[in-house]
Order: sequence, then C-alpha cells, then structure tokens
Amino acid sequence: MNAADVESFANPLHQNLALLGFLGDEHSMHDAIPLSLAVLMAVGIIVIGCFYLVSPERISGTFGLKPPASDADTRAWLRPKGIRDVVAGLVVLTMMLTADRRLVGTALLVYAIIPLGDMSIVLGSGGSKSRAFSVHGATCAAMLVVGLLLIHAI
Repeated sequence: MNAADVESFANPLHQNLALLGFLGDEHSMHDAIPLSLAVLMAVGIIVIGCFYLVSPERISGTFGLKPPASDADTRAWLRPKGIRDVVAGLVVLTMMLTADRRLVGTALLVYAIIPLGDMSIVLGSGGSKSRAFSVHGATCAAMLVVGLLLIHAI
C-alpha cells in the first residue's frame, strides 16, 4: 500500500468518523447540525414511504389531495410513492456513510425537487393549500437550506 492509498483510505474514514460521532476538527463540528438534520429528513421520508407501502389509504390523506378510493387497484398505485420515498431516504443515508458532506448537500438540493413537484401537484389539482405549503413547501425549503449548509453555500 503506497502513501496515496493510505491517504485516500484515511480521508473517507475521517469523514465517516466525523459524520457518525461528530468527532474531529472544528469543521466537522460546524457540519454536525446540518448532518443531523439530513439524517432526520432521510429517516422521516423512509418512515413516510413505509406508511405508503403498508397502509397507503391511511397516509394518502396527509398528502394534501382528496383521498383516493380505498380499493386494491388504488392502493397499488399509491405504493410506488412509498418505494420512491424509501429509496430517496436510503440514498441520502448511504451517501452520508460513503461520501463527503458536499455530495450529500448536492443530493439534498437535487432531491428538493420532489417536494417542490409534490407541492405543485397539490396546488395545481385544487388540493389543500395549507398542506401544500406546510408539508411539501416546508420540506423543500428545509432540504434546500440543509443542502446549502452542507456545501457551505450559506
């Protein structure tokens, strides 16, 4: 193993230790809050996704649109949202363990398109404006802020 291999191994290892235990230099401590918020967002969206997989008729009313019929076909159509949410959360958590904070921040910025799109669908379909802004809009804004903090743009 040459010096470059040791350095490339040590750098991600240090980042992961900082991420998991918030240990390390002052820079890692600066990232502790946005990284913690990113974990909460990822876990939250995984939980929501699990509800869409297990009991879509119960959770779909929280989306901001009129709840759809509760037949088997409709439940089947709601489950892809559950898969999307679970995978989105798992990708963020996986990136947090394997990549640096800037890449996690960039991913959050890209993933912020999902709640923005959800908000647009609710508003464009005559759904609940309060749900559109309080659930989807707030989620989008939080993802943008945390993403920007992680890439140190703000």
